[in-house]
Amino acid sequence: MSELPSTLILTLDGGDVTIKLRGDLAPGHVERIATLADEGFYDGVVFHRVIDGFMAQGGDPSGKGTGGSKLPDLKAEFSREPHVRGVCSMARTMSPNTANSQFFICLDDATFLDGQYTVWGEVTDGMEHVDALPKGEPPREPGKIVKARTAP
Repeated sequence: MSELPSTLILTLDGGDVTIKLRGDLAPGHVERIATLADEGFYDGVVFHRVIDGFMAQGGDPSGKGTGGSKLPDLKAEFSREPHVRGVCSMARTMSPNTANSQFFICLDDATFLDGQYTVWGEVTDGMEHVDALPKGEPPREPGKIVKARTAP
C-alpha cells in the first residue's frame, strides 16, 4: 500500500460511521486497518465488548475477543493523542506490541489510556451509530460491522 487512505467507513447495523484515519500518528496501524478493511476481513465481525460510558471493541473474527488476523502483530505506535470520545485505538494484550486486528472506539473520554494504546483514527460522522451498539461483555445480540471500506 503506497499511499495511506484518509478515511475508513464502517457500515454498522444502524448506519455509516466515518473515521478520519491518522496516518500521521500511526502509519503502520492505519495501513493494517486499511488492508484488512479492503480485504473484507471486518465484514460481518461483531462488537464483542461494549461498555456504556467507556468503549466499543470489535475486530475479532471469532467474536470472542481472543482472536485476530493471520498477519503478524504490530509494533506499538503510541502518541500523545488523547483518548477522548470518538477516538479509535488498537486493542492489545498486556504486552505493548501485540495489536493485530482488534480495535476500540471511545464512547466517552478515557484519557487514562493515553500513551498505552495506539490511536489510529477519530470518528467524524455517525457516532450515534456507535452509541447505539448493544452493550455487554459480550452483548446478548451484538452489533456488527456490515461492511468496512476505505476512501482516499
